[in-house]
Amino acid sequence: MTVLSANIGMSKLVFTGRVWKYGNNIDTDVIYPGLYLEITDINQMGKYAMIGEDNRLVRRGHPGDIIVAGNNFGCGSSREHAPTALKQAGIAVVVAASFARTFYRNSLNVGLPLLVCPGAEEVVDEGDEVEVNLNNSILRNLRTGESLQGHLSSQYELQLLAKGGVVMQFRSSLKSEVCTNS
Repeated sequence: MTVLSANIGMSKLVFTGRVWKYGNNIDTDVIYPGLYLEITDINQMGKYAMIGEDNRLVRRGHPGDIIVAGNNFGCGSSREHAPTALKQAGIAVVVAASFARTFYRNSLNVGLPLLVCPGAEEVVDEGDEVEVNLNNSILRNLRTGESLQGHLSSQYELQLLAKGGVVMQFRSSLKSEVCTNS
């Protein structure tokens, strides 16, 4: 994964990576099929990411790759397995025209960056290298030079992502509370 900068003071979340392109209505059973729900070890979950659609990602994916998709990415069930599996597979960020609300929230919980960017699937081809700047919500195709403005994430969301998501922030707060109460 090429993270140009991932420190948030005044948020510098910029990722570059190779595109895996998917269409509309990619549901959580495609992202992490129900067949693998009994596997809860997050270190193993990445082996099954997107295997419901095809097995190319798990065979040829690299840390830092970026998914670009159409509308309603992550629809279906409310399981956190889907964004966790993508993150564990090395996906740096998912860019889509829109996300299912529960998937969006679960991704924030586990620290998987998302960018809502309508039209993104039209300006990239699979295999293109892109830059995703979460500071200003811009997707830039490095092959063509074309850029597209996405929806801005809130500063709060960016801060949560910088801390690894809601779960990691909570764990960190518990640790610091234990240290101060000792």
